[in-house]
Amino acid sequence: MEAAPPAELIVVERDPTGVAVITINRPSSLNSLTRPMMVLLAAAIRRLDADPAVGALVLTGRGRAFCSGVDLTAAEEVFKGDVKDVDANPVAQMERCRKPIIGAVNGFAVTAGFEIALACDILVAGKDAKFIDTHTRFGIFPSWGLSQKLPRIIGISRAREVSLSGMAITAEMAEKWGLVNHVVDNGEVLKKAKEVALAILRNNRDMVLMYKSVINDGFKLDLGHALALEKDRATCVCGSCNGKSWNLFERMLMHLQTSQEQS
Repeated sequence: MEAAPPAELIVVERDPTGVAVITINRPSSLNSLTRPMMVLLAAAIRRLDADPAVGALVLTGRGRAFCSGVDLTAAEEVFKGDVKDVDANPVAQMERCRKPIIGAVNGFAVTAGFEIALACDILVAGKDAKFIDTHTRFGIFPSWGLSQKLPRIIGISRAREVSLSGMAITAEMAEKWGLVNHVVDNGEVLKKAKEVALAILRNNRDMVLMYKSVINDGFKLDLGHALALEKDRATCVCGSCNGKSWNLFERMLMHLQTSQEQS
């Protein structure tokens, strides 16, 4: 009798609607990450970003956890790698991804898993979801953005308490603090995330990519420079950037007509 093939640790499923689902598939270890898994996850995101048939990504974990962080039994292999190696860094690839990424957080999102959640554009959480930063507990310095992103989302005082004490953020707290967009029953997390992705894909896909880009890039700037960035990109889209001639209103009317025919 032949031995069963090893389970895929990063599973990618493409739907004809244009939604791709990436599943971290190591439930027996609460989806903790080894270095090969990090490389596989980063590569999957890069491939899907380049795939013209895919318009939005959903990222989730199988079982009781979204991702419980780095596998500490394989930590030496993980931490001896170059933290600046973007090819092996799923968070860097998520930040580079032009397409919307919806995180479907079921159960625990711990440390590196928390950082992966923060790299999503939109978060859906189950009622039992918990976000936990254990960097200080294990003496590990953050390198995937948690120390800088979390204060900007929930406020600096809350972020200090969460990261310095290791306090868990429950799903209820996460929704109240603006960390997650939706909290649903545990069994409905993936379904809701797909619904959000499909709602996005009903819109003009080119504009979705440009809008995500200007929101994310502008968020890194002060308001004055962010408004200037928006004006510059609007000028590009309307036709006077780099000699491009885009008939924006004709494109808008075509999209409206297509939407009406489909409804």
